[in-house]
Amino acid sequence: MADIEKKPVKIVETVLRDAHQSLLATRMTTDQMLPVVEKMDKVGYYAVECWGGATFDACLRFLKEDPWMRLRKLRDGFKDTKLQMLFRGQNILGYNHYADDVVEYFVQKSLANGVDIIRIFDCLNDIRNLKTAVSACNKEKGHAQVALCYTLGDSYTLDYWKNIAKNIEDMGADSICIKDMAGLLTPYKADELVRALKESTKLPIDLHTHYTSGVASMTYLKAVEAGCDIIDTAMSPLALGTSQPATEVMVETFKGTPFDTGYDQTLLGDIAAYFQPIREEALKNGRLNPKVLGVNIKTLQYQVPGGMLSNLVGQLKEAGQEDKYVQVLEEVPRVRKDFGEPPLVTPSSQIVGTQAVLNVISGERYKMVTKESKKILMGEFGQTAKPFNEEVQKKIIGDEKPITCRPADLIKPQLAHFEKECAQWKQQDEDVLSYALFPAVAKDFFEYREAQQTGVDAAAADKKNKTYPV
Repeated sequence: MADIEKKPVKIVETVLRDAHQSLLATRMTTDQMLPVVEKMDKVGYYAVECWGGATFDACLRFLKEDPWMRLRKLRDGFKDTKLQMLFRGQNILGYNHYADDVVEYFVQKSLANGVDIIRIFDCLNDIRNLKTAVSACNKEKGHAQVALCYTLGDSYTLDYWKNIAKNIEDMGADSICIKDMAGLLTPYKADELVRALKESTKLPIDLHTHYTSGVASMTYLKAVEAGCDIIDTAMSPLALGTSQPATEVMVETFKGTPFDTGYDQTLLGDIAAYFQPIREEALKNGRLNPKVLGVNIKTLQYQVPGGMLSNLVGQLKEAGQEDKYVQVLEEVPRVRKDFGEPPLVTPSSQIVGTQAVLNVISGERYKMVTKESKKILMGEFGQTAKPFNEEVQKKIIGDEKPITCRPADLIKPQLAHFEKECAQWKQQDEDVLSYALFPAVAKDFFEYREAQQTGVDAAAADKKNKTYPV
């Protein structure tokens, strides 16, 4: 390796976002995160991914936390490290498209509250759905990273990836991420893809993958040797399985090479030790299901990403039909093909996954159909790489005429409407965005917050007014 230019690989740490989203159904609390922030800040990470994705919804819905408060607290703690979030393009952090004014306002507030890098993706790789978010990020002087959702299929050739990368550079992105949600990218294919992208764009390349199929660490090794600039890893207690390769392992892998990170393994060991009890408790209470910790090379066949895998397990468990797990996995690629061969990432992964579950447990394909399945076949999420199965499309949407324009072109400005609806609960500007994304969940949270505040205020007043005998 003597002839290789010295170029330390940069690392994005995912333990505070994607790692626990993939393994623990996004249930790590802010209080669990904060005590280790000071140590994490000393590592020298390129960035820490700690916000966005499913964390926003989970904060409000399950943890009764304000996601904006989490971001501010993390920003206060990380003095020297960039914070990164995951942003679903025109879907923001929800499951439907929003008007441009809502997207722009969310980007503005995310950056104002402490985000440095916004990783923006579209579940169909329809770049029309990325433009508003990228422009808004550019305007606010944030780092706009556009993620290409990596997937397999006839349409996804090297030319496809090279062309889309060039278009993203022209759009004004600051870097590109190869977002391999299901661990489909094998080592030599990674070498080939990174070299192809380096030919078509000057932007830095970040590779994000999952350990689901068992090849992720080797994939990172070949990608870095091919010129990949940044890799995403997770601290070992919350690594592997459906999460990312372990941070400490990749740091050790590149030690003494031109790609050496220079990170301190003793410090990383202390951080790992902090997360170990969180892992053990999750195993004990069932939150961490051993099913998502193994290696399944059939992932290359099913193309099921980590978060989707844990969701499928949960849906089947709820229906009392866990024995149908393999049947559902086998149904997923069939539904995906019917739906135009989209990459499987939120929300397309949930749409395809839930539909696969319904097809299996109802005993008849498309007997029961979600409204999201109908939306995808109506073109309301954008354009897929391949056409839909016409027979399935007809069965689901009937004689309705699908749209072909950018979906958000049909959505009138929404911000004023959300402001009006949220007025009675609003305590900060950001509440309007929480409400816009998850109205019912946000309303429940606002009422919970108010009850907590009222309780605290009442207790404080009671203590203040109480007289004690001398």
